[in-house]
Amino acid sequence: RKLFFDTHALVCLLEENGFTTQQSEVIVSALVKIMNTNLDMIYKDMVTKVQQEIALQQVMSHIGGVKKDMIILEKSEFSALRSENEKIKLELQQIKKQVMDEITKVRADNKLNLNLEKSRVKELVSFGYFLLETPKHFKMHAQQDRALTQTDRKIDTEVADLKTMLESHKLDNIKYLAGSVFTCLTVALGFYRLWI
Repeated sequence: RKLFFDTHALVCLLEENGFTTQQSEVIVSALVKIMNTNLDMIYKDMVTKVQQEIALQQVMSHIGGVKKDMIILEKSEFSALRSENEKIKLELQQIKKQVMDEITKVRADNKLNLNLEKSRVKELVSFGYFLLETPKHFKMHAQQDRALTQTDRKIDTEVADLKTMLESHKLDNIKYLAGSVFTCLTVALGFYRLWI
């Protein structure tokens, strides 16, 4: 082991200041033992360059494994979100188709009822019923007008209800998509923070 001071010069210095040669050598040997003991204690706590590089490689391999796991997790999360979004889109299209079918059915029923009423009125007029019972016909005409008005109101109410339901489903879908986007962004930012 190297010593970082000149032991002979220290012995000579001690002799010049009144110590005997034997006393000077004992003091110097005690100082050398103390220094060696201190250095041994320091070396026990120190790490060599090779050990430090091995530890660094182990840490980097762990970080690489975590990155791979996070990439796999991110891909699986995004694929799950995409498949769920596709399911919701399909459900919305089915609901929209059902609503449009219902609207078409209601319109067809109402047209059929109106055509039946018109043909019945035409038959009454053609048989001369109109000429024989004019006051009664006016009452029937007023009743038919009321029935037509009620039917129109029912149609309008049904159409409004269907539109409201469609808008409600659209709003729910938009909320879900916004939530999905924010979740994806949160996951991406989390991964980003871990990589940095």
